[in-house]
Amino acid sequence: MAVDKKAADPATSANPKEAPYPSERYAWYVVAILMIVYIFSFIDRQILSLLVGPIKKDLNISDEYIGYLYGTTFAIFYTLFGIPLGRMADNKSRRGLIAVGLFLWSFMSAGCGIAKTFTHLVLFRIGVGVGEATLSPSAYSMIADYFRPGRLALAISVYGAGIYIGSGMAFLVGGLIVEWATKHEAFELAVIGTVRPWQMVFFAIGLPGILFTLMLATVREPARRGLHKAATQDPSKGIPFSEVMRYIRANWQTFTCHTVGFSFMSFVGYAGSAWIPTVFVRIHGWT
Repeated sequence: MAVDKKAADPATSANPKEAPYPSERYAWYVVAILMIVYIFSFIDRQILSLLVGPIKKDLNISDEYIGYLYGTTFAIFYTLFGIPLGRMADNKSRRGLIAVGLFLWSFMSAGCGIAKTFTHLVLFRIGVGVGEATLSPSAYSMIADYFRPGRLALAISVYGAGIYIGSGMAFLVGGLIVEWATKHEAFELAVIGTVRPWQMVFFAIGLPGILFTLMLATVREPARRGLHKAATQDPSKGIPFSEVMRYIRANWQTFTCHTVGFSFMSFVGYAGSAWIPTVFVRIHGWT
């Protein structure tokens, strides 16, 4: 007897209780938008590494304080706020969370351009961390609801490419902006007044993200999938928190190894990206 392989394949058939998948063409459009947002997040996150010298000079601070700005103040609040914001992504508008987050971190990144003291920069960098914590929990969830299981790994990989594209653009495009800004002694801006070249760089990389927030209006919130598996589940409320914690406890070894492993990878990766430009400038005399 002939078997309809497409109908029998769980990776290509939707559950009859759930809404049908949107067109793959539109789903890829959403991934492209989310990847661009991810690129913005890494440009805003890493541009600081190209501004170590002028910031130290103008604010009279040491490398230790630059380390606090780049890592500690950003990472702690990015991590802590990622937990409740990830929970909000379970039952709130994910598109709305990303839009608010993109506007917030872009605004805070541009706000670094008016910082006059180390404390000011700390507060703005905290804002960048909190804003960026909205992105990936919501983006992963949306992509999982837009794509059939057989295409999900590819879609998430394309979104994840934003890490490397954004990091590269922070150094390449950011370097060009820094080069342009440092040709001027200062800039005169309406309302704000006089700003230094390194402050102008923050305006240049923060303001485009604020404008790109409008593009998220073209993204539709997808129907949530998989909630039918819990017979008593109210789809409007997401997965109960008690069920989330029960799942984590049942798989604690996986979660522990995953978290510790990626934490150490992040320590090495971010430390390198933070200080390698400064090494080239100080040791090798590069611009």
